[in-house]
Amino acid sequence: MHEGQTQSSRLTPQCVLRGESPLVLTATLKPVGNLNRFQPAGFPEIGHVIYKAPRKDGHVEDVCIVDSPASMANHLESVCMRGAHDYELVEELAGMPYLRCVTGERVGNTLPLENRELVVTSLTEGHRIASDYFLKGQELRPDGEVDDKQFGERLRDKLRARPLKGENAYLPPAQWWDVFRQIHYYDPNALVHGVLFPKWQIKIPRLLTAHLEAFGTARVDRSGVKFDRLGKTTSGQPIFAVDDETASEIRATFILDVALLRSFGRTEHSSDGEKVRGLSEKQKGFVAALALWKIDRLLKTPFRYRSGCHLELVGLKLGERNVGFDLRIEDAIRDAGFRAGSNEAPAITDIYWPQVELYREAVEDNAAGPATEHDSGDEDGGGEDA
Repeated sequence: MHEGQTQSSRLTPQCVLRGESPLVLTATLKPVGNLNRFQPAGFPEIGHVIYKAPRKDGHVEDVCIVDSPASMANHLESVCMRGAHDYELVEELAGMPYLRCVTGERVGNTLPLENRELVVTSLTEGHRIASDYFLKGQELRPDGEVDDKQFGERLRDKLRARPLKGENAYLPPAQWWDVFRQIHYYDPNALVHGVLFPKWQIKIPRLLTAHLEAFGTARVDRSGVKFDRLGKTTSGQPIFAVDDETASEIRATFILDVALLRSFGRTEHSSDGEKVRGLSEKQKGFVAALALWKIDRLLKTPFRYRSGCHLELVGLKLGERNVGFDLRIEDAIRDAGFRAGSNEAPAITDIYWPQVELYREAVEDNAAGPATEHDSGDEDGGGEDA
């Protein structure tokens, strides 16, 4: 290696799973087309967030939040789908479990495949598997028959949760291995981005946290105008303010809590052989592979974070080392032993909601349709848009 060069390496899920925690990756980005300015996230009532960060030499640097961890989680989930309005998984992720909320006209107690209308999925819902779109719906069996109990009731039974008053429940510590197994079985993406079942006192924080910030920023004030060419609105021809930013550096930071991932399962050895509690090593390896795949997918092609924020990768580092990824997500899915290709139900779990419940007009008590609580992986909601 010549002087001034940095060591380069390739990250695999196995080396990450055995390595130090947390794993911190930093990606340097720039606007496509060699543009100088970009549009960061706007927050209610305050607009763009620019804060002053103290540096070791005593000066302060203006830093702009381009995207919050919650919004970055959205982006990292969006790369799993074929498009913004195409909720099919990308081909590489075929066989990975997730949930779909579907509706449609039933034939008796069966919802035929050709009658199913997709509503949302656990990859597009901020609360993931904990969303009422799934917990309050009814699972469809492989033959399309509608279960007589809500999916949430079935899941609570599988977790062997102890019932409390109302819909509340409690899980003794020994039952947490079932929590990790069942979430991995139905929606492993929720283990990556965090999930919260408030009524069952189950909270799994983010395994992967991402920040997108710009350093050495300066505000660019400009204006926009709306034209009402036919004069059919009351707005006239308003001129409005638009804020962009310039920066000396745009950096995405990805923090993977490897210790948390390792805690999702362990293997006990005894004279009677091996006993796996929670997730097996191969199952944890898939979760690590999925986290790395998401980062790689987000960075490998220029990603459009919003209309005025189209960024491409300059370089990715682990500490001072340039790094890349060495993984085959298809192999990780196969090794995790999911349901696809087995005699069990398919990897995709369809949850049925009657059309009359989904699409009727809302009422003041929010009784209509699947209202959800603020129940994602952590305090900022895990999947909300910034």
